[in-house]
Amino acid sequence: MEGHQASTRIEDLQLQERPRERLAKMGASVLSTAELLAILLRAGVEGENAIQVSQRLLKEFNGLTGLQRASYAEICAQHGIGEAKAAQIKAAIDLGRRLASQAPTDRPVVHSPEDAADLIQYEMSALEQEQLRVILLNTRNHVLGVRIIYQGSLNSSQVRVGELFRPAIRENAAAVIVVHNHPSGDPSPSPDDITITKAIIEAGKLLDIQVLDHLIIGQGRYISLNRRGLGFSDAP
Repeated sequence: MEGHQASTRIEDLQLQERPRERLAKMGASVLSTAELLAILLRAGVEGENAIQVSQRLLKEFNGLTGLQRASYAEICAQHGIGEAKAAQIKAAIDLGRRLASQAPTDRPVVHSPEDAADLIQYEMSALEQEQLRVILLNTRNHVLGVRIIYQGSLNSSQVRVGELFRPAIRENAAAVIVVHNHPSGDPSPSPDDITITKAIIEAGKLLDIQVLDHLIIGQGRYISLNRRGLGFSDAP
């Protein structure tokens, strides 16, 4: 908004352009990420209002996911961001992460790759290391839990398929969805990803545990190997 750039104080903006007033009148969904962040910061610095400081932070850290990945100390080091503001930012982001991962009273149900991605994408897209998790499901595809199996660089020779199914056996899961992330942000599957998927599916058949999908999480997007028919011989 041009009015934001021309002003160095929130107070100088028209009342209807101020983030808090807009949120109160129209709801948080109409605000930009920078405006929401500005509400947390409350005040700017000399020459920059809170919105402009927020825009600078988002640019410096390559968006909200970058802020999630950044350490408390890295945020503190930014001009105009002291310990209190850095703490507010990290607290707000983690509240969002906890809300995204919190199960309702009734167990969530997975009907599609989108449902599975919604459970873990917010958190896993911000990880700096590769991580492999399994979503455990009962016979009605209700989620029994999500378990971390591996962390670090993954390839077909490192992943022990038995380890992957251990939580499923322990919790009597009928099916699993395998999920791992690509910290590079590009979810395109590698040959190793496809090899691992085939091995997991075959092991699942022996254990009578269905492997419904293998999701790869990237930056703001994901890929379903089942939907693409990669490693799933009976995929449409």
